Amino acid sequence: MEHFYLSLLLLFVSLVTTFFFFLFHKHRSPFSAPNLPPGATGFPVIGESLQFLSTGWKGHPEKFIFDRMIKYSSDLFKTSILGEPAVVFCGAASNKFLFSNENKLVAMWWPESVNKVFPTTALTNSMEESKKMRKLLPQFLKPEALQRYVPIMDTIAQTHFSSLWDNHTHLTVYPLAKRYTFLLACRLFMSVEDENHVAKFEKPFHLLASGIISVPIDLPGTPFNKAIKAAKSIRKELLKIIRERKVGLGEGKASATQDILSHMLLTCDENGHFMTELDIADKILGLLIGGHDTASAACTFVVKFLAELPHIYDAVYREQMEIAKSKLPGELLNWDDINKMKYSWNVACEVMRIAPPLQGGFREVMHDFTFNGFSIPKGWKLYWSANATHKNPEYFEEPEKFDPSRFEGKGPAPYTFVPFGGGPRMCPGKEYARLEILVFMHNLVKRFKWEKLIPDEKIIVDPMPIPANNLPIRLYPHKP
Repeated sequence: MEHFYLSLLLLFVSLVTTFFFFLFHKHRSPFSAPNLPPGATGFPVIGESLQFLSTGWKGHPEKFIFDRMIKYSSDLFKTSILGEPAVVFCGAASNKFLFSNENKLVAMWWPESVNKVFPTTALTNSMEESKKMRKLLPQFLKPEALQRYVPIMDTIAQTHFSSLWDNHTHLTVYPLAKRYTFLLACRLFMSVEDENHVAKFEKPFHLLASGIISVPIDLPGTPFNKAIKAAKSIRKELLKIIRERKVGLGEGKASATQDILSHMLLTCDENGHFMTELDIADKILGLLIGGHDTASAACTFVVKFLAELPHIYDAVYREQMEIAKSKLPGELLNWDDINKMKYSWNVACEVMRIAPPLQGGFREVMHDFTFNGFSIPKGWKLYWSANATHKNPEYFEEPEKFDPSRFEGKGPAPYTFVPFGGGPRMCPGKEYARLEILVFMHNLVKRFKWEKLIPDEKIIVDPMPIPANNLPIRLYPHKP
């Protein structure tokens, strides 16, 4: 119903803006530049935003991409989405060009909706914000730190499964996957362990994730309006945590190296300036989204595909039980155990190929350039799509078939499997995501088999893929 009302609103806005466009439009359209890629621009102002978003709501986000690849070009096409003139890059060569020219020809860019949800980003720009985060994160995502995270993650996972999965015959997966990944992010980023405290964030985070990249119409009831309100609610709680930590650091009750929050509070820039509390709150908020929403979607789809493919489940179960049987009673998982989970990670990668949690990303053109014989003007936005390669038979034979063997040996060709981006812009949290997904799989399969309660449950993408009914399942615990 929400999407229906939004569609009506967009239609109304389109009609009004079309009228004023022809009545008052005197400046030169960005689409009149010479030698642009082929494509269509849709309605004035909103462009093809409705088509772009609605294919995801219907469960087939790749349709927007592939329909235009067939009609215009398999490499790139122009469009207008989220109020911006844009070029969609498609294919491995396009991905390589885009990722390799980060901060040279293109820079990180987020839609205006993101700037309104994260007000401190509007004070600088996406490129500066990206640089800040990449300076702050390495200390906490380097191999030595990640190795320390494994037993902590396993402890949280064991508590999560024993309290919320054990002794249940029926449950709904997606909310529990979100609870698990969010608990991990709160513990490792902010040292917040109280589940009741963490639970306060759950509903607003769902609203935030659903509306953060949407048509930026700030009217009551729209996903965008709900996202803004949710961000304010979460930011209020984060500011309390930040102020408590500042007191703890001053009194010696908190460590300077215990988590990312302490590091942000104590780190200054090259000019000796420290981040404001609000800036830190927005940075932590962004990390919590990145560290929890995409991984929870991946964990949910792992459960979905293992339910649908018993032979895949059996192979994952054998690998995980071999590791479980090698452990002493009460012994936690460690880094060596994670590195033994090769088949399980291949399965997780195939899950992310078919249902990529991150559907794609935006860049802004810093300087005019030419690609494949077409002119790309400064200021235009570029969008890369994971589905353009993940579901393309040119790169993955029988792309709809679930086949973890694609990731054996050297794996897919470079720049074709891009759930974490690629090149210099490879997501710095890739290894963190690998750990939380594999620890989840280990604790899940050693406890249960399961079946889906809705065999043909629809998938929607808004903006991440999720089962329409959040994946209800029936559990069958293994006998001791």
